[in-house]
Amino acid sequence: MSVGRSGGHEPLFAAFVGIDWADQKHVWSLQTADSQKRESGELEHAPEAVEVWVAQLCQRFAQGPIAVALEQSRGALVFMLSKYERLHLFPVPSTMAGNMREALYPSGAKDDPRDADLLLDLLLKHRDKLRRLSPDTEATRRVQNLVEERRKLVDEKTEQINRLTSHLKIYFPQMLDWFDRLDREAACALLERWPTLQELQKVPPVKLRTFFCKHHCRDQEVIERRIVGIRQAVPAIRDRAVIEAKSAVVQVIAQLIRILVQGIGGLDRKIEEETAAHPDFFIFDSLPGAGPALAPRLLSAFGSQRARYGSAREVQAYSGIAPVIERSGKKKWVHFRWAVPKFLRQSFHEWAGRSIAQSQWARAYYEQQRQRGKGHHAAVRALAFKWIRVAFRCWKNRVAYDESMYMATLARRASLQSGSTVALSPAKTL
Repeated sequence: MSVGRSGGHEPLFAAFVGIDWADQKHVWSLQTADSQKRESGELEHAPEAVEVWVAQLCQRFAQGPIAVALEQSRGALVFMLSKYERLHLFPVPSTMAGNMREALYPSGAKDDPRDADLLLDLLLKHRDKLRRLSPDTEATRRVQNLVEERRKLVDEKTEQINRLTSHLKIYFPQMLDWFDRLDREAACALLERWPTLQELQKVPPVKLRTFFCKHHCRDQEVIERRIVGIRQAVPAIRDRAVIEAKSAVVQVIAQLIRILVQGIGGLDRKIEEETAAHPDFFIFDSLPGAGPALAPRLLSAFGSQRARYGSAREVQAYSGIAPVIERSGKKKWVHFRWAVPKFLRQSFHEWAGRSIAQSQWARAYYEQQRQRGKGHHAAVRALAFKWIRVAFRCWKNRVAYDESMYMATLARRASLQSGSTVALSPAKTL
């Protein structure tokens, strides 16, 4: 599900609803367009209950559209409601609702009905500040859901690797020297089979060589170095109580990591299949540094509705790549944008970082930013800011990116200076 600005020609809503969502039940507050009176109630978190509730609203308000505000841009409730054409969903950022709640109720008192009314107030009085959910095509939504679910599995794998590392440091630290990554198949399989140094040292060298070859380790030098290391290793601790408890947990974690790796691989194949069939994939596949991992995420970020974003600036701001500028009197300061879709910002940031090695102008611009005193990540964000302009224009025009054409454009605009040192002006690009 993606979002689009609610400004412009919106329909004449027959009713407005604020919903404070929860795991088990949702509290709603409703006001019709021709009345100041409010109604409220509860909605069970079940597809059948939602179906009945929406059917009653549609029957009550005939053909009129209904605006719904909720403090959730993704999730079960959003997906349940988004299939109803009559409902126009307006996600309210949690920071916006929280700040207004704090301003109106400084005592800190909080209850569900009040939150539902608060969301309804925002919908009625500040709808121009919200973005209306605008569903993409089914093909795009399929890619969006796949890449987001993949990211969740990757985060889960990272968490498990950190747990595994923590346990191994206590009783079996040699594993961290023998394997550069603990999510390797050989590392997981070894820990599942021989979770302690004492057990591993009892295995004959011939059996270990067969094991490593079976688990896709073909470098004989690496294999022999590991075998020698196993023979010479000294236990970090000898407390059997600690070793037995830690090794039992390590076996479980290793299994989880191996399953997660397999699951991520399966999603990768599914993502590759879906993106290859998407009509816009060629645009993002042409971008330097995107590759098979980030091109689907960039496709997901932009979506398929060209009317959603009026300019690249909207994408830069919504993704959090554009910084926040605050003013007070004669003072002005710029800082990092916090209340943003973090996965979206991360996608643009990672792509910009990878483009440095594959794009001449991207590397030149990055180096220029570093020479000006910016740290690595600040320089990458500045590069991402420029890349979004380029990608936005390619997306709007449905054309693939052409590095030579873009370099020629930069030269025409005097952004590229000849000589041994390449310097780029931060002036507007495409």
